[in-house]
Amino acid sequence: MPALESLIESKLQGLEGVLALRLPSGQRLGPAEAPVTLAFRQISALRHLAAGQLGRLGDDIVRGRVAVEGSLRDLMRVVAALVPAGGEALAPGLWQRLRYRGESLLRHSRARDAEQIRAHYDVSNDFYALWLDPLRVYSCAYFATPGMDLAAAQVAKLDLICRKLDLRPGERFLDIGAGWGGLMLHAARHYGVDATGITLSQNQHAHVTRLIAEEGLSDRVRIEIRDYRDLAPERPFDKLASVGMFEHVGRANMATYCDTLYRLVRPGGLVLNHGITASGLDDATVGGGLGDFIEEHIFPGGELIHVSQALRTLSQAGLEMVDTENLRPHYARTLWAWSDALESRLPQAEAVLARAMPPARAAEVLRAYRLYLAGCALAFERAWVALHQILLIRPDPDQSSADMPGAHSAYHFRRDHIYRAAEL
Repeated sequence: MPALESLIESKLQGLEGVLALRLPSGQRLGPAEAPVTLAFRQISALRHLAAGQLGRLGDDIVRGRVAVEGSLRDLMRVVAALVPAGGEALAPGLWQRLRYRGESLLRHSRARDAEQIRAHYDVSNDFYALWLDPLRVYSCAYFATPGMDLAAAQVAKLDLICRKLDLRPGERFLDIGAGWGGLMLHAARHYGVDATGITLSQNQHAHVTRLIAEEGLSDRVRIEIRDYRDLAPERPFDKLASVGMFEHVGRANMATYCDTLYRLVRPGGLVLNHGITASGLDDATVGGGLGDFIEEHIFPGGELIHVSQALRTLSQAGLEMVDTENLRPHYARTLWAWSDALESRLPQAEAVLARAMPPARAAEVLRAYRLYLAGCALAFERAWVALHQILLIRPDPDQSSADMPGAHSAYHFRRDHIYRAAEL
């Protein structure tokens, strides 16, 4: 124990007085005025801190073996200082990459994907409503102006996607991974499209079905519980968006996913892929086991690839990239807004979760989400991960315009239509 305490004290010296510890014996280490105190109830959890195993330490917090006293924002200052190599991506060796691929193949059957999506998104609609915007848009917002609040920034993001796709009245629009319906309903209301959404979440499907009926849009908006691989429309769609779906596909299925995007859009049509990307090349990950924590507690089956790998696989499928935008800092700001909203409603959140599951499990889920939201905000802020919107066309050599004879699509090859604000 003395050697362990000595190792812990050396770690505390590099944290500029931000962190204090309370050991199982009651002994306190670190400054009395530290904004964050970790109260350890088991020695094993203390060893995880000493070894820099932050994913396991996060699991200790979720399981109640460690209590956090202080704000999540201050705790993330501690995490940033403890991440090995300052967050620099750590490249795996050959055998580790082969193991990743084997695990990816096992984790992404149709049945496993459905189970994994429901494990996250079917926690409780009311729980998500506590900290998301009123439209329940569960993806990176777009802060078009500095003073925007989250609700306005989510509408701005929805509209940015619609403008990038240059949606027109009557076009057939597909939303893969439609969530709580924000994008497809926005596109139907403001751009007059005929919209189809697909999801694997029972809760999301029920919520969106009710919204469609309430707004009287059943004649041109619909949502289905369906795996993207099983969608077989009578004819391809004019435009397609996939928002926050890409991260759930898995490396082993990425080629199938990209081939499916190509198959589902007509020649000359447009595809917008909005998804989280890794900052490290070749399956490199941030050290400390943070990804393992997300895998176990938040997104089972989630896998990230670098944007260069995404572009390569999309190109191999026959799609041509015409515009790519990195919205990474926007996602940091989005996640902090979600985290702050949840932190301000902790008693309500625990009560809502306790209606959907046993109270002890509700407390664990809440602790996991608190760490996840603040931790992901930190990761995007520190550029440990990124968020890319990739706009693509399915080339059609017969499609052109007078001034753009080589367009091969409906894309203008100018950006003015993207940044021209719509009247909503």
